[in-house]
Amino acid sequence: MTAADLAAACLTWLRRAGVSEVVVAPGSRNAPLLLALWAAEQAGGPRLHTRIDERTAGFLALGLTKSGARAAVVTTSGTAIANLHPAVLEAAHAGIPLVVLSADRPARLRGTGANQTTDQVGIFSPFVSTYDLASEADLLAVSPDAEGPLHLNLQLDAPLVPEAPPGVVPDEKHAFGVEISAFRQGLPPRELAPGPRTVVVAGDDAGPRARQLAEAAGWPLLAEPSSGARTGEHALRTYRLLLGTDLGARVERVVVLGRPTLSRPVTRLLERDDVEVLVVPGPGVWPPAPPGSTAIGAPRWAGDAPDDPAWLDAWRDADRALARRVDRLLADQPTLTPYDVARATHAALPAGGLLVVGASSPIRDLDLVARPTPVGSRRKVIANRGLAGIDGTVSTAIGAALGRRDSTRSLALMGDLTFLHDQTALALGPDEPRPDLTIVVPNDDGGAIFSMLEQGAPAHAASFERLFGTPHGTDLASLCAAHRVPHLRVTSRPELEQALASPNGGIEVVEAVVDRTGRRELDAAIRALATDPGQ
Repeated sequence: MTAADLAAACLTWLRRAGVSEVVVAPGSRNAPLLLALWAAEQAGGPRLHTRIDERTAGFLALGLTKSGARAAVVTTSGTAIANLHPAVLEAAHAGIPLVVLSADRPARLRGTGANQTTDQVGIFSPFVSTYDLASEADLLAVSPDAEGPLHLNLQLDAPLVPEAPPGVVPDEKHAFGVEISAFRQGLPPRELAPGPRTVVVAGDDAGPRARQLAEAAGWPLLAEPSSGARTGEHALRTYRLLLGTDLGARVERVVVLGRPTLSRPVTRLLERDDVEVLVVPGPGVWPPAPPGSTAIGAPRWAGDAPDDPAWLDAWRDADRALARRVDRLLADQPTLTPYDVARATHAALPAGGLLVVGASSPIRDLDLVARPTPVGSRRKVIANRGLAGIDGTVSTAIGAALGRRDSTRSLALMGDLTFLHDQTALALGPDEPRPDLTIVVPNDDGGAIFSMLEQGAPAHAASFERLFGTPHGTDLASLCAAHRVPHLRVTSRPELEQALASPNGGIEVVEAVVDRTGRRELDAAIRALATDPGQ
């Protein structure tokens, strides 16, 4: 089978899989695929995105898929496919049905010393299966339905470029039919009886069922920003601080939906021997339930009426009072803080808008200051929490914004190290689609999160900056100028709010200058508010 024929067969498979977005990185061995995909786009097929860096390409495809489209990423052979590893691992652990297409030599050239040839079969194992394909029959045998990423490794033989450009006319489009659901493990529904003092924990991608359960049962809802459940009257803003109080000590049962990853107080709650932990298994290559917990099917409230209202009222009252104290403390700070940046960014998100949040401090800052939003306002907050790395966040945000294909506002919030880690995402060719995306970067010139951990203690002050603080001194304005990306630097709350209220369109960067010198002390003061209301 010629390389051109295999590429054409691959297009048919992509249409069957409901792929509407394809990200490509240039190469020689993957040339048949690139030419076929370009012709398909001209005829109304999948939209094409070209990137010069495979790592950026992988996270762009991840963001496109997280937004609701389905995307594939195409690379050439050799180290190119290895550069997809971070994005594929994130997709595998988050249960995102990303499609990877890698070009390879035919089997007869493997192990012969052929240039740019390595063993690509199983390169993402054990988390992702590789389908090593040499014919259309091989492709037809691969089901496009998946609960995680798929890797199609295509054996493309010379000649790699057809004599005439391919003329591909897409046939009937197929809808993206892979549902990301937390209730697909085959476990029977679980009736939850009244009695034990219960909280609902909604981790990443829990979805609205967590809120619906909390409302039906009358329980407090501890929902992370990217849970899709931080809405309504049961969601609590300061839950991670309240878990360290008497209220947290009184919890007897926890129902977990999604994958909680943000706070040690939640982790400690789930590890307690005196608490019954019921986990609804979600997507991704994780065990159905952690040790000491029980995996259950879709949870159902068995009571005729909500549980004891005094339990929920106690959490609500404590949450309102603590939130006011936190707000007063932050308002009294003399300079702009990362919490101010997170709050202002969340406040700028309109109904129907998209917010992509980077790992490390920003998602945790947002978790503390973001008020739950009204049910039905459809404010979408997403984050790469499968493995919670800082890599690829700019690309993920661009992909997620592009995947929406509408005029609602898109924002991203990420730290300066996260932004610098993926700066190649800003290197876009003149013909590439560009979303309207405001990237907000609280810049403290280094890694603030480590100052709040054990290595940030005064005993390690001599080595902290070199090993963990990692100041970089990068001029973000010059970096953005090099990519012709608009940049605005702000140093105060009014400047930040004004910048967020006046987007320019296209990709733009708002750099909010903050200081991490007193971050450890500020966080200690915030934690103290939960146990000492007089502070």
